Amino acid sequence: MLLDRLISFFASLRLTVALLVLGFVLVFTGTLAQVDRGLYEVQNQFFRSFIVWWTPHGSSWRIPCLPGGYLVGGMLVVNLVIAHFRRFTLELNKAGLWLTHFGLITLITGQLLTDMLAHESMLHLREGESRNYSEGEREVELALINQTDSKVDEVVVIPQRILMQEKLITHPALPFTVKVRDYFVNSKVTERAANSVEPPAATQGAGAQAVVEERPKVTDTEHRDIPSVVVELVASGKSLGSWLGSEFVEHEQTFTVGKDSWRLALRPRRFYKNFSVQLKKFDHDVYPGTDMPKNFASRVLVQRPDTGESREVLIKMNNPLRYAGDTFYQASFDPDDHGSVLQVVHNPSWLTPYFSCILVGIGLLWHFSVHLLGFTLKRKAA
Repeated sequence: MLLDRLISFFASLRLTVALLVLGFVLVFTGTLAQVDRGLYEVQNQFFRSFIVWWTPHGSSWRIPCLPGGYLVGGMLVVNLVIAHFRRFTLELNKAGLWLTHFGLITLITGQLLTDMLAHESMLHLREGESRNYSEGEREVELALINQTDSKVDEVVVIPQRILMQEKLITHPALPFTVKVRDYFVNSKVTERAANSVEPPAATQGAGAQAVVEERPKVTDTEHRDIPSVVVELVASGKSLGSWLGSEFVEHEQTFTVGKDSWRLALRPRRFYKNFSVQLKKFDHDVYPGTDMPKNFASRVLVQRPDTGESREVLIKMNNPLRYAGDTFYQASFDPDDHGSVLQVVHNPSWLTPYFSCILVGIGLLWHFSVHLLGFTLKRKAA
């Protein structure tokens, strides 16, 4: 029967070996690709995908060349589960194998959950400053802020992936339509010369006196892309002009739609919290006679309005703060403004690798002990 053949195929040891070999090939080619494409692009293209696509230079073709990390890992989980239930019986002397295989399945599944749910961001604070959000370093968002009410801002954000793909964007909270005219993955914005023949980047705001130059995509881990976007706003069929959004634009860009006052900004992606972190004091110690950091620590005040919690915590190297599903590490500092830089890691499945390794260890120990005990009893009988 077809079902029996499919089960035999997915449970076969040959499939296990083939998937392990594909995994080695994927890691090897991905490591080599980091030389030209950089760590973050390779992670997304090779390991956080189902298919690795190859695009010839100067062409728009996408040719599949390797199975991606999600496909190889998912097939390994299916192979382990089907092979386990087909080959092993529920017996006491097989409990070690059950635990070992369950630990491996949990490890692979946990890594998938980490890729899907985990994210890293940075929290920059000066002494006395308080924030309830952290910012991503390699993702941006276009923020459209209704600031008519002096007490509350109504914010609509358009993520980077939508800016890159969509050309016409609408939202129920926006009384206008956003048309994406140009999106630059990496760019440099300069002031437009008075006698320049090159047209300005936009017709309104800072873009009316600026020129955008597209730059090659950054591949090394020490630098990052600085995106820019040019959007046109259309309300009731009437154009409000085009606007330039970029990290190079430092001052506010405002416009009016009806009686409402709006502000536009392209900013790093924000991850909002239901609590705030205030930097009370930052200490930075160096070794005598050198600029080499010896220790730097941040004393912060964590405040949570919904529970009334307010407490001070010391964050320093090798002593992070774990709070509300986030982990705050002392990552760096800003020597100019005596500020602290905290790395914020949100990973709901951070315990999965520890739990998986414990299961695998107990399973192997159990399996080895059962065989060792059986061998010892046979020797005594002989």
